[in-house]
Amino acid sequence: MNGGPSGFTNAPVTRAFIIASALFSIFFGIQGRFNTLGLSYQDIFGKLRIWKLIMSLFSFTSTPELMFGLYLLYYFRVFERQIGSNKYSVFIVFSVLASLLFEVFAVAILKDPSATPVTPGPYGLIFASFVPFFFDIPVSTRFRLFGFHFSDKSFIYLAGLQLLLSSWKRSILPGVCGILAGSFYRLNVFYIRKAKFPEFISSFFSRISLPSMGTPPRTTPTRNVLGNVPSYPAHQMERNYHAPMHSAVEPSEDSIATLVSMGFDRNSARQALVQARNDVNVATNILLEAQAH
Repeated sequence: MNGGPSGFTNAPVTRAFIIASALFSIFFGIQGRFNTLGLSYQDIFGKLRIWKLIMSLFSFTSTPELMFGLYLLYYFRVFERQIGSNKYSVFIVFSVLASLLFEVFAVAILKDPSATPVTPGPYGLIFASFVPFFFDIPVSTRFRLFGFHFSDKSFIYLAGLQLLLSSWKRSILPGVCGILAGSFYRLNVFYIRKAKFPEFISSFFSRISLPSMGTPPRTTPTRNVLGNVPSYPAHQMERNYHAPMHSAVEPSEDSIATLVSMGFDRNSARQALVQARNDVNVATNILLEAQAH
């Protein structure tokens, strides 16, 4: 199992967040200021340090945490491809703010001015993403190893467990807060799943990427691969692939999610599945033929 095509195709928000997290982590690592990060009772209820609060949302405190954290953020770009950059931006903001509120509440209960109970890093977003990962990403492969049953999702869970236990209690607390935030998002608290930012905000991330990491331009492919596939109107795909429409059935969400995870636009994926009678392989061919034209 993977997160679709390699790179940040159709995932500009994820790309911007990963770049910011990596740069802040490297900066504080070079400066040797990791110890100044992390939320404590004194930081919140004593002398409030806004800069420390913001930096703690992005910066990891060690190389292993940075590696596992960026890997998980990179994998979870699949959700941006599924729901779009605008709604994924809402998911990021809600997850970060909700988990931060839970962390502040936990720090207030502990009331230990000398301790730093919360390790810095985007734990809220990462562990909030495990909620849709558990419910919405289907298992495609199962296997046994040393008598234990595993699936292709097991490696993501193991990476998350490693990150969760990386700083023991200091990382468990923000991880749990992130799971709570993701659960609230899934429960559609305050109808958050219908919320959207103005279009210029989400499109802003598409313009701040590094040249070498930008989304490739729309070109006619020279080989049969899955990549950056634009949305095509239904009549264009009908010209490329003639299929009877009178007996069309509504595509399943799992089939749509499978095509979206490959990098296809959701509307195009649904139209192709309708024509292909919910056959993912046929729908993939339809989309590839549409791309070629």
